[in-house]
Amino acid sequence: MTDPTFGITINRSANEATTASKAQMSVVGICMPIDKAASADQTAFNTAFPLNTCVKLNSNDTSILALCDQDGGFIDAVEGINDQLGSYQTAATLVVVRVAEGVDDAATMANITGTSVAGTGIYAFLDAGPDVGVYPRLLICPGFTKTHADGAANPVLASLPTVANQILAQVIADGPAGLDDFTNWVENHAGMRIIPVSGGVYATDSTGTDVLRPMSPRVAGLFVRRDYENDGSPFKSIANQTVYGITGVEKNLRFSLTDGSTEGQQILAVHGGIIVRGESGDDFSISDGGFVFIGTDNLSEESVWDQYHKVRGRDFVELTVLRTVRSYLGKYNLTTQTIQSVVNTISTILQNRQSNGDILGFRARFDPSKNNASDLRAGHIYVDMQFEEAPVFKRLTVASRPYAAALDATIDEILAAQNA
Repeated sequence: MTDPTFGITINRSANEATTASKAQMSVVGICMPIDKAASADQTAFNTAFPLNTCVKLNSNDTSILALCDQDGGFIDAVEGINDQLGSYQTAATLVVVRVAEGVDDAATMANITGTSVAGTGIYAFLDAGPDVGVYPRLLICPGFTKTHADGAANPVLASLPTVANQILAQVIADGPAGLDDFTNWVENHAGMRIIPVSGGVYATDSTGTDVLRPMSPRVAGLFVRRDYENDGSPFKSIANQTVYGITGVEKNLRFSLTDGSTEGQQILAVHGGIIVRGESGDDFSISDGGFVFIGTDNLSEESVWDQYHKVRGRDFVELTVLRTVRSYLGKYNLTTQTIQSVVNTISTILQNRQSNGDILGFRARFDPSKNNASDLRAGHIYVDMQFEEAPVFKRLTVASRPYAAALDATIDEILAAQNA
């Protein structure tokens, strides 16, 4: 079509604030050996789960999961996640990396750790985006993060933060049960992307036997549930959430809401997560019944980032900004309208989060102290984005005192009645 000699030409422009493209934060990454079902075809199994390769699947994909040993660790992890799903949820999205089982635990952990050069083991997650279309943002290696020699860090957990930092993920790490062992273990690790949990859980296998299993898949499932309840936003803590599908815990911890010297409280004090059983006759327990997860922290050494929901929420906002604002790059010239559209888009993202109760307040602006003519000429702008995540409600102090004014009011009522 050519322009008319005598007429009207209409050019459409979309250089306005754009709709946010939200990041996916609830995809669970699982890296571990996977046992084949005895009746499954080896070729079909190898095709479904190639070694050191990301495979995306839904946690209710029975055709693929049927290839795996139903009493193996991988199926337990999937079932542990599924057990925590909430109302109207049918499945979780998984990214699975199968590794070879070694001749012993050390060899297996070496296979899980893999190498960054070869992209094996946990490093396969770095290619999940281009390979399967999504990055896992909750990483677990069930049962393989707590073993450690005295004074040494667990090799799998020592490497996981490297991967998590690059893809903005959280690592849910299984740690030992009990305060002393957990403290010795946790002292070897640090980082705002490690969420440590203490001890395992008991779950029933296909024969009806209670078997000790890792806690991390159940905790991952709690995150999937809470994110779903919050419209996909990861700003909510999973503390004080009921854990389903378990028959017991590895160690029954003493816990009191009012006594910090109990073992459960002491594990929380070193940033651990725990599962405790509710007690209907105990006023100081977390609930009247069931098994409840308690834990709000990661292993960050900076207090501003030591609550895991703040880190996940910050990741979510930054990824959402990245996914949304990229549509402007190269499409528009850097004009006043373009700059204002970018700032307005970021402000809208933050306003939505504030309206949802995820953040307390925000500011997004074109920062005059950072922008100069040379940068603008080169097509480069700085936008200052500030926001404060709402902290989790962890502790209440109630000042309980006599109220003498009530006595005076009582006397006044009596006198008023006598004089009536």
